[in-house]
Amino acid sequence: MTTITDVRTIGIAVADQDQALKFYRDTLGFEVRFDGIAGDMRWLEVAPPGAMVSLALSRSTGEITPKRETGIRFVVSDASTEHTALRTGGVSVGELLAWPGVPPMFTFDDPDGNQFVVVEQVEEDPR
Repeated sequence: MTTITDVRTIGIAVADQDQALKFYRDTLGFEVRFDGIAGDMRWLEVAPPGAMVSLALSRSTGEITPKRETGIRFVVSDASTEHTALRTGGVSVGELLAWPGVPPMFTFDDPDGNQFVVVEQVEEDPR
């Protein structure tokens, strides 16, 4: 039996940490949780304000390939509004998807090709 209780940080490979920081902080509005030296490397963590889990923007040691699905889903209160805001802000966004019985969602890419999904928060079923 494990004693693991939570997820703290998810690593994302980036080519340039300063450029990635500018995107996540200035374009997405994430807060910087940590930016310092750990051993012989820069450790950079960002997160949406108030989020439990952060992203570690790790400098890639190899070639960065385009369009990497991260498996990370961000939550918003209104997917349509967020879709418009990101697109207007110059972020590469996918089509806003809305199927019956499924929360509206869309993808967006960071400048390094990391792909994320934004999903509209739905009220929990009280059953």
